[in-house]
Order: sequence, then structure tokens, then C-alpha cells
Amino acid sequence: MARIGVEGTLTDVKTALMEMGHEIIDLRTEEDAAHCDACIISGQDKDVMGMQTTSIAGPVINAQGQSAEDVCQMINAKLS
Repeated sequence: MARIGVEGTLTDVKTALMEMGHEIIDLRTEEDAAHCDACIISGQDKDVMGMQTTSIAGPVINAQGQSAEDVCQMINAKLS
């Protein structure tokens, strides 16, 4: 399965993705995202300074306002 970086506050999403067989990486630094197939962010600190730099070639999913099930469906759609 895929290696997915997930922000620390999204514990329900981490649990759901692990149950699906994905490898979960805690996103703490930019380097953590470098080797992931996809990343999931909480959206709480998204684009705070008006700048966007990406460290990953794969999809970045904003989980703000989404259930863990919704996020899992989005990951499966993006990675298939």
C-alpha cells in the first residue's frame, strides 16, 4: 500500500488509513513529506504567510471539515 504523511492532530484519519493497510508517517518537518506518496493536512495552518511551497510530488489533501471516511475515499481516488 501507499506511504502517507498525516499531520499529528488527525488521529482518526491515521487509524482509518492504517486499518486499510497504508504506512503512516507523522508530518513534523518538510523532510517527512519528501518520501510520501500523499500527504494529509489539517488545514489549520494552511498558507498562513501567503506562500505555498511543495515538498511532495503526490497529492496533498486538506482534511478540514472532512470525516476520516471521506479522507480515506479521497486518498483511494487520488492514488488509484
